[in-house]
Amino acid sequence: MAVRLHTNRYGKAETRLVRLVRDTPRHEIIDLNVSVALSGDLDEVHLSGDNANVLPTDTQKNTVYAFARDGIDGVEPFGLRLARHFVDSFAPIRRATVTIEEYRWQRLGDHSFQRPVGGEVRTASVDYDGSVATVGAGLKDLLLLNSTDSEFSGYIKDEFTTLPEATDRILATAVAAGWTYATSEMDFAKAYDAARAALIAGFTGTYSLSLQQTLYAMGAKVIEAVDEVDEVSLELPNKHHFLYDIERFGRDNPGLVFNAADRPYGLIEGTVRRA
Repeated sequence: MAVRLHTNRYGKAETRLVRLVRDTPRHEIIDLNVSVALSGDLDEVHLSGDNANVLPTDTQKNTVYAFARDGIDGVEPFGLRLARHFVDSFAPIRRATVTIEEYRWQRLGDHSFQRPVGGEVRTASVDYDGSVATVGAGLKDLLLLNSTDSEFSGYIKDEFTTLPEATDRILATAVAAGWTYATSEMDFAKAYDAARAALIAGFTGTYSLSLQQTLYAMGAKVIEAVDEVDEVSLELPNKHHFLYDIERFGRDNPGLVFNAADRPYGLIEGTVRRA
């Protein structure tokens, strides 16, 4: 039986990095999780164990920390610096993909911080093949909730349907969104802030007849707000809140007390593109 090596890559995953900016008494904190994946002329390490073309993953990790010493001017530029270094410095490496998660901290003072409840994470990805760099961005675990202006009715019903139609419900989700920029030369921080604000505006400003409708509205807002984005993909878990039956305890419940269900949950996914 004939076999052959197909696509492959390797790298150092989840290098945890905290970089302080201490140029003034008012400090800044940059908290990242950096993953590197490399591919190229690597057949022999798989076929014969020849490591001549292998840049050790420990070296990749050390490079991340060393580059951080020079400063981190945003997650996308930092990812670009790393990806270009790995490809341009080592001939056997033909492609580098750097993915970064950024954990936000809330300022409490000049040098005191707190991780916000909810754990929203900013994400970025850079792919570089020696000539073209592709930069993506996004976020995950952005918790949003509308306490009204949401309905769900008119859906298919069969013998297994127990869900009652809702004309006034809580709509809650933990947004995961990702998009790719049309260029690698731009103000990434400004574009990210605009895209994030657009996602929130799409959620809060839509009278929702379904979470699918809200997803489309959020994606459309991003396309309208950021010229460099032609496509945005979203995952919206429906964080169900069910009206709890307390009438059995002699108390009415006019949309006040809910069971916040953990699982299972509806998962709505979609991609919105510029026409």
